[in-house]
This record gives sequence, C-alpha cells and structure tokens, in this order.
Amino acid sequence: MKKLLLILLCLPMIGFGQLTMVPDAIFELRLINLGYDTLPVNGSVPTANIETITFLATDGLNIYDLTGIEDFIDLTHLQCTDNPLTTLDVSNNTALGWLRCENNQLTTLDVSNNLSYLDCNNNQLTTFDVSNNLYYLDCNNNQLATLDVSGAAALTELVCSSNYIECLDISNNTALENLECNDNLLEQLNTKNGNWQDMTVIANDNNLTCVEVDNIGVATNDWDFDSFATFSTNCNYTSLCATVSAIQEHTTNKELLKVTDLLGRETKQTNQPLFYIYDDGTVEKRIVIE
Repeated sequence: MKKLLLILLCLPMIGFGQLTMVPDAIFELRLINLGYDTLPVNGSVPTANIETITFLATDGLNIYDLTGIEDFIDLTHLQCTDNPLTTLDVSNNTALGWLRCENNQLTTLDVSNNLSYLDCNNNQLTTFDVSNNLYYLDCNNNQLATLDVSGAAALTELVCSSNYIECLDISNNTALENLECNDNLLEQLNTKNGNWQDMTVIANDNNLTCVEVDNIGVATNDWDFDSFATFSTNCNYTSLCATVSAIQEHTTNKELLKVTDLLGRETKQTNQPLFYIYDDGTVEKRIVIE
C-alpha cells in the first residue's frame, strides 16, 4: 500500500518538462492569450511552447519586464514598442534579425550579433553596440553622446537625430543611402564613403562649420545643412571620432544624463554656457561658439 501511494504521488510530476520564468504578469497573460500558456498566471510558461516561436508582438501592453524572452531561441522578429521597458537583453536570441523597441524607457540595450533591423528611437539610451549585420538603424531621440557605425558595412539607412553626438564618421558605410543626424552637437562629420550619388543627408541644427564630402556640389545643392556649414574633401580635423568628443573622453566610467543651460533647462542651443551633467554627479561647463 505504501509503495502504491508513492507511485501515485509521483504521477502528477510526469510530463511537466522545463519551465521558463516570466515574472511580468502582463507578459505572461499575453502568452496565454496567444495560446502558448494556460491560466492561471503563475510566473512561468512551458519552455517547449515558446522555443519555436519566430514572431512575437507585445506592443502597448504596459509590460515592464521581458524576462523569459531568452528562451525564445527561434525568434526572428520581435516588436515590443510603447511599453515602459528600461532594459532589454536579446543577446541569447541568436536568430533574431528584426527588432522594434521604440517608445520605451530603455537605458541599456543588449542586442544579438545577427540583428539586421533595429528601431530603438525615443528611449533613454546613452550607448549600445552597433551590429555588423545592421542594414537599418533608427536611434533617434535618445541620449547618445557617441555613435560608432564603422563596423556596420551593410548599413543603408541611419537615423540618429536628436541626440548629443559630437562626431560622426560614415566613411566605412559604403552602402548608406540615407543619413539623418540633425539636432545633435556635431562638430565633425565625415561623409566620404564614395556613395554620394545615391545618398541623401539631413544634418541641420548642429555645430558643423566644415563637413568632409566626396562631392561639394551635391552637398551644397542637395543635402540639408545649416547656412554656416561649409564643405571640403578634407577638413583637416585634428582628431578622429574615437578621441575628439569631450564627452567621450571624460565618460569612460560615467554616462551623460543631460545638457542644461544656466537656468537648468535641457537644451542643445549653442553660443551660451552649457552644463553637461553625468550619472556620477559630476558637472562639466562648456561653451560652443558657432
């Protein structure tokens, strides 16, 4: 009798399989509604039900945490726009090629090596690694002080407007067709990638006095720059983008939070004292003269 009771107690454990922890109840409810889990909401889903999913959309659901996404190992497309996410780690999703995570509150973004399409505009990103396979990148309206796209040889479209970028070099991006880098703090811009006939550039509202270009006529007549910007095939920049940025030089272990004027208002206007405020509590005062 005791042996029979032991067998019966063990029977309910058979066939449960591995579980994936999903601490965000709304995220789990979304998976339940899609048929990948069943009620009640209990903080986990069967791993076998999600590891073969290739497309997932969780837009506008007020999800705070996408923990569990790491077990979606076959995922190729992910949409998680319009949520209050502060972090997103898809480094384990090696099949992921397409990611839209705009309109969140992301301060960090760990992307996979195979990513080819990334839209992360309107977040609070200060830095992230640019994938070698990216052909489309929209990081508009973040808090980026630097942006290195030299390794993204396949990049055809780059939108990085409304950041704090001081130097941008796209000379290695020979496939680039569209560049939007307006409303930054750009002092240096190298567009000499040999693709000037097929490329459009929007770079107004910056601090550019000299722009390196392949063709001065096209840059003057067809591209958008501030009226004071000039064009040259060699601007004789004193430093490369890797070292020129005052922000970059001083933020090895700290991140830029915001730039304010004397009254404490966030701004990108030049010809006035600007205060660069960092996450370690330090403040740097700078004046950029056009």
